[in-house]
Amino acid sequence: MVKGSDSPTITMPPSSVVNAPSNVPDPPHPYEFLSNPWFRRPPKTTPPPEPLSSSPAAPTDAPTTPSGERNATDSSPRQQLDWVSTVFPLIATVAFAPVFGVILWLLRRRCRVQEKLKAEKKLSESRVSEDLEPNPHMSVLYLQRPRTAHSNRYESGETTGVIPENRKWEFPRHHLRFLGLLGEGCFGQVWKCETLGDSEALVAVKTLKENASEKEKKDLLNEIEVMKLLDPHPNVVTLLGCCTDRDPLFLIMEYVQHGKLQTYLRESRAERQYGNLHGGSRHLTSRDLTAFAYHVAKGMEYLSSKGIIHRDLAARNILVGDNKTCKVADFGFARDVIINHVYERKSEGRLPIRWMAPESLYDNIYTTKTDVWSFGVVMWEIVTLGSTPYPGMAAGDVMHRVREGYRMEKPDHCKREVYNILFYCWDEDPLKRPTFGELVRLLDKLLVGENDYIELDRFPDHAYYNVTGLSGEKL
Repeated sequence: MVKGSDSPTITMPPSSVVNAPSNVPDPPHPYEFLSNPWFRRPPKTTPPPEPLSSSPAAPTDAPTTPSGERNATDSSPRQQLDWVSTVFPLIATVAFAPVFGVILWLLRRRCRVQEKLKAEKKLSESRVSEDLEPNPHMSVLYLQRPRTAHSNRYESGETTGVIPENRKWEFPRHHLRFLGLLGEGCFGQVWKCETLGDSEALVAVKTLKENASEKEKKDLLNEIEVMKLLDPHPNVVTLLGCCTDRDPLFLIMEYVQHGKLQTYLRESRAERQYGNLHGGSRHLTSRDLTAFAYHVAKGMEYLSSKGIIHRDLAARNILVGDNKTCKVADFGFARDVIINHVYERKSEGRLPIRWMAPESLYDNIYTTKTDVWSFGVVMWEIVTLGSTPYPGMAAGDVMHRVREGYRMEKPDHCKREVYNILFYCWDEDPLKRPTFGELVRLLDKLLVGENDYIELDRFPDHAYYNVTGLSGEKL
């Protein structure tokens, strides 16, 4: 631009100006005459700006500042939304997880209770269990379906209401054929039976008479439960199975060929089948009698190791099997006292007074050491070939004399080595009586010695006798 000129100012368009407003016309060309409108350049037209839309636009990235940073004010709502959507579910999960766990536990517990009740109802209504798990100790008593139906005299529709927890011992009662009566007492019977199926075997079945009370039923069930605790042992009668789904109850055990030791000894004495003979004789010998005592001690050693008190150890409750092997049996009085090792009798009944220790007679206390006292009496029975202990004395006299310190004298035909062992069992102080382990070792030494400690040739048959029944006593 030239100052001081009267002519109109001619301005060159600056090159640095950009984005001039579109409604301002371009200045005239420098070679055009300003006064001649025909030489003016037509105005430059540009498209008008698009109008702003009133509808919301699609989400775009957050705006940035000229330096390239995002606008914090615009992004904060989104960050808050992300935080809430992430943290809230986590808090809710942590808060409701224990509640959900408790609800799930209660539902599962309810289901288990319902299933248990349903199973018990099914078992109580079923007459015979068809699909039962066999006990590994049942030998041939594995469950087998009979080819034909068999009935027996014990069929009954009554139920005991007792459902044992461990059903693996249950055996179908229709798989038993009763062959004959082996023995009986006031309320119980023992039958010789045969199992039916592909493999037949002889077993012994203990049951109750019709006049048995609820107490006798409870005792038989207790005997079954005690025997379930035992593994097979050569000197203890083995439980093979049971029938407890309904009356009558059956206790199925191994069949022991020669029966009760008491009867076995008395029959040999009556037939004079005894003597100091050696080598394959059918007669009883001194070594046989010592072995009987050894077998009983071994069986009782095992029972005591299981925490079981027999409470009725006597020759009548010992069975004689093949090869003259003795087995402890009849666990009707037995109790599992593995926790405190002491049992206090609360109920009344016939008592084996002549086999009972003083603390049992007067204080109703039973321990393994009271079984040791009874074992001493069993040894006396063996030595005297099944005679009744305390011969010539009534039960009241026995109780009174034992409390005063009386002990049965040494039989004339019994040597001191044997008598010392049984006398050792009759110490007034239970703590001074031997253990069954010690008795096993003492009797083992006698067997190794191979001496005749019981001189049967000198047996004084007239000095002993058998008592088969006394009021209030178990004989």
